Amino acid sequence: MLNLPQFKAAAVQAAPVFLDTDATVDKVCALIREAAGNGARLVAFPEVFVAGYPYWNWVMNPVEGSPWFERLCRSAIEIPGPEIGRIAAAAKANHVNVVVGVNERSRTGIGTLYNTLVTISDDGRILGRHRKLVPTWAEKLTWANGDASALRVHDTSIGPLGSLACGENTNTLARFSLLAQGELVHVASYIALPVAPADYDMAEAIRVRAAAHCFEGKVFTVVSCSMVSSEIIDAISASHPQARDLLARRNSAFSGVLGPDGRVIGEPLIDDEGIIYADIDLSRCIQPRQMHDITGHYNRFDVFDLRVNRRPLAPAHFVDAGGDVFDLDAEAAELNPLEISESE
Repeated sequence: MLNLPQFKAAAVQAAPVFLDTDATVDKVCALIREAAGNGARLVAFPEVFVAGYPYWNWVMNPVEGSPWFERLCRSAIEIPGPEIGRIAAAAKANHVNVVVGVNERSRTGIGTLYNTLVTISDDGRILGRHRKLVPTWAEKLTWANGDASALRVHDTSIGPLGSLACGENTNTLARFSLLAQGELVHVASYIALPVAPADYDMAEAIRVRAAAHCFEGKVFTVVSCSMVSSEIIDAISASHPQARDLLARRNSAFSGVLGPDGRVIGEPLIDDEGIIYADIDLSRCIQPRQMHDITGHYNRFDVFDLRVNRRPLAPAHFVDAGGDVFDLDAEAAELNPLEISESE
């Protein structure tokens, strides 16, 4: 008999404590406690919430922005590591599943950063570390390309859970690869981008992308978007005064929950800080699939053939005298007391 979970989801719309890793981790843990206290079993956090987005890439030239890049590198975290360990402990203590965006620093390259989403189970296990496949536009000045090793759907207490960061939710093949693995709950993590072109409605663009994934895949999407705080505006504007008006533009952040018909459940949050809650019943994903199931009967796999390379990418593979092959990232993870596990 098919029994599908019903649960409450929480989407956080907030600003990090800009480039202050410890203080932002404190904020994450406090928000987990708050959401769990209100009955949430899934808490979604924004893109690179720990501990900030490189807005300087959009308002300064690369030379001017380079000192800011160094500050971001210094505030970035390694995974596994103590910062994500604190968040995992909070998830376990409060019995909630968590998806949180972080700036991840390579263990072997102090100037190589990844835009990473970490998925944590309600028993505190790190289920996945997904590095954004392609940084978007000016983001290429900050983050390296990720790989698809963690482009996976995780088996959790609230159902099959997948996630993508910001512009990845526009990547049809990335989204399809999650749907093809049985995704029913999708977390879409964003940053507010007030520096977008004048005729671009960022909040509406986020909603449209989430609605497309929900309607095409007949899934629920939890959208969590960061805010541009006065602290961030003041910090960037201190060295680049003309950035103030750009960064203060409204209608740039959208957070909410959308159902398998593509409609927003309740009211979303636009620009304001807070937590949005919604009740999710995964059985609502069944009936719409009688009409469209694009990973099943409503497709032609004799015509279309999608192949996804999920082999981890590493700068080098070392073959020791005994013939053993070591990958630097994998070896470092094994030495850490925190375990990265995959449920598959």
